[in-house]
Amino acid sequence: MTSGVEVEVSARGIATILLNRPERSNAIDQATLDELARQFLRLGADERTRIVVLRGAGRHFCAGADLVARASAPEQPAPAQTTIVDMLAALDRLPKPTVAAVHGAAIGAGAALAACCDVVVAADSAFFSIPEVRIGMAPLGVTPFVTRAIGHRSFRRYGLSGERFGAAEALRIGLAHEVVPAEQLDAKVADVVDALLHGAPAAQRSLKDGMERFVAPTVEAIVAARPSHGSTRTPEAQEGLASFKEKRKPSWYPQS
Repeated sequence: MTSGVEVEVSARGIATILLNRPERSNAIDQATLDELARQFLRLGADERTRIVVLRGAGRHFCAGADLVARASAPEQPAPAQTTIVDMLAALDRLPKPTVAAVHGAAIGAGAALAACCDVVVAADSAFFSIPEVRIGMAPLGVTPFVTRAIGHRSFRRYGLSGERFGAAEALRIGLAHEVVPAEQLDAKVADVVDALLHGAPAAQRSLKDGMERFVAPTVEAIVAARPSHGSTRTPEAQEGLASFKEKRKPSWYPQS
């Protein structure tokens, strides 16, 4: 099984991680989850790497979990299997500056990937959502990471409703740092990367490690709790997945 993750490191030490499953809108299956976690850990330890940039191939940044693959997966993951919390924690803890270049959709785990990056630059046409409740699941695996980025009040709205919000709203609530016209996204990311390259690597590592002491909840607490990302075997989740596949509204949505 291929992972759908490509990594390149430039001569300047800029590592680009490309989510490359455009036919699935870069949705994250287990192989992608495993490979992302592995690459975050590898690049964090790689002395050549100065900056890590996360991108998506095709029309979207990341459409979240691959629901088709997840619906057929075992209810309980294997003990050694990477979880969404493992992968997001590896990104959040990565000791190098990280940048997300967001275009198109950043949904569910895609929004969480952005939330775990140090800098998020979004195209003005990008949109975000945490839609798991709309398919009958509580997104507990991404909740701590997104809440740390946007705050409890904003998460109460968008986590409970699952509604989409645009790049301007992402900027207002703190999920994005900068919003630019889509055609300027690459140039702005390059500017941000250049600014980050002016920082001393050891000082940046020390700062990222030190900042963790002033953030609640800490990543250590999140990992220790290992929150579930929601069961696919509950009646609501089964109906939610069925409605997703059949492109219809779920049974709990009032029709009139």
